[in-house]
Amino acid sequence: MATQTAVQRRQLDAVAYNAFLRDCPTQKLLDRISDKWVSLVLVALAGGSQRYSELLRTMPGVSQKMLTQTLRSLERDGLVSRRVTASVPVRVDYELTELGTTLLPVMRAIKDWAECYIEDVDAARERYDSQVNASV
Repeated sequence: MATQTAVQRRQLDAVAYNAFLRDCPTQKLLDRISDKWVSLVLVALAGGSQRYSELLRTMPGVSQKMLTQTLRSLERDGLVSRRVTASVPVRVDYELTELGTTLLPVMRAIKDWAECYIEDVDAARERYDSQVNASV
């Protein structure tokens, strides 16, 4: 086996984690963080720890099943931590981890952009749809 210099190793690592390549593991991560519920959960937890029921109220469109799946995947990826407090009923709190906090500015910016430009996007969709329908 030939030895590699540090520069060669860095070059190989750069290719190994190219998200445009089909087998790149970063594609799975990009799939995860581009999910609408992931971005909303991360932004919802920006203000600090929240109970499961608080998250459900903050995001009225999410089902219990989807919220549970989203929180579990975020916990598995190290973006959210879960704390269980023994009580009746059991109290479960979620909060962003240090790693999750690093992703927050990006997610908040995307959410803010969507809220700011939804009318422009809707207008573009209507123009596009009317052009497509007119040519059919």
